[in-house]
Amino acid sequence: MNPAERAAEIAVLQQNAVDYWHRVDCEGGEGVSEMFVEDGIFHAGPGDPLVGRKAIEGFYAWRRGRGERTSRHVIANFHAEFDGPDTARTHCVMMLYASDGTPPYNRTDPALVADMIDDCVKGADGVWRYARRNFAALWMSGAELTSAPESLTGKPA
Repeated sequence: MNPAERAAEIAVLQQNAVDYWHRVDCEGGEGVSEMFVEDGIFHAGPGDPLVGRKAIEGFYAWRRGRGERTSRHVIANFHAEFDGPDTARTHCVMMLYASDGTPPYNRTDPALVADMIDDCVKGADGVWRYARRNFAALWMSGAELTSAPESLTGKPA
């Protein structure tokens, strides 16, 4: 991959990450499961990972059903490594500001600061999708995070 091709692919992968969190923050995550391969894995922790588009979509539907929630996922320091023309691993820092209810809120600290590591694959259609999205928590404020219910992971959260 030449430098111009690499830069173009990094721009697409970074935009995918931004689009994903925009959908979560502004649309309740509806449809983000399509950004994963069919058997993709989403592990935001704590709890067990969500495996497959159905479980991922089910999680966001469940979360929307819990009532009003405001979240903002802020990503920075995006970095991509390529194992070939159709596989990449991306790293970035993700800061989550989130609270149940409606704004404004009194908190100013993020609920979570984590490394976000994505294994991405480019399909035959030329679209990059997530094979695995994983979070490694660095700082947690003690705010309540939403964990997937057992009905979606098959295991107690």
